[in-house]
Amino acid sequence: MIKWSTLKSRLPFTKSTPRVAVVRLSGTIGTGRMALNDEALAPILEKAFKRGKPKAVALLINSPGGSPVQSSLIASRIRRLADEKGVAVHAFVEDVAASGGYWLAASADDIWVDFGSIVGSIGVISSGFGLPVFLARQGIERRVHTSGKSKSTLDPFLPQKEEDVERLKHILEDMHSGFIAYVKERRGAALADNPALFTGEFWLGRRAVKLGLVDGEAHMMPKLQELYGKDVRLLTYGRKKGLLSRFGATMAEDAMTAVEARAQYARFGL
Repeated sequence: MIKWSTLKSRLPFTKSTPRVAVVRLSGTIGTGRMALNDEALAPILEKAFKRGKPKAVALLINSPGGSPVQSSLIASRIRRLADEKGVAVHAFVEDVAASGGYWLAASADDIWVDFGSIVGSIGVISSGFGLPVFLARQGIERRVHTSGKSKSTLDPFLPQKEEDVERLKHILEDMHSGFIAYVKERRGAALADNPALFTGEFWLGRRAVKLGLVDGEAHMMPKLQELYGKDVRLLTYGRKKGLLSRFGATMAEDAMTAVEARAQYARFGL
């Protein structure tokens, strides 16, 4: 028996419904089980670009950022698949696409925002805590033995060393340079000549349009209908919740990840 889909493809004057794969990229970026990372997203992105021969892939982004390495890996995978399949990529920002979240958005051919979306924060940050005074007050002595003078760099239980801070600054500057280079490569001449673009500052969507960080204000469904017709069909792909998550069970790691994610969103007033 011949399937209708096969027969339909052989009939003259028959138009197929355009399909657009939608991938939700929501949350912080990192290696945790709940975070966005290349390992977890790889099979999802592979399906999105290949299954059903989509006209395009739409990235629905809501992320305050996180790991620059994972951001780079995910963005590189998106570009690699887009080039291999000849598929256009559109990014739609919800609440925020900042720092690593903007890195993901920049992997698209165009970026669309709500007027109130938060965009930018093109910078790199390292943060932590120092506990030597607390330990001293509690009568606790920290003992560290290394075979290399830099093995205890930035140990939070020891007093901070100026040479450690300088070394970290160089690393952050190198990472920042890579981030800037990627944004310039992807956005090109669209970027405004504004010295604040790469300082880590962030803006609302309407201002981001004027700065060339994004292409315009638009919501996903109306824009996709404008681009691919009113009958465009959306195919949604995303991460499935694990068995424990479905029953509301939360592990300690997930709780800590949630706290860290909350802190990152709070940086942008969300």
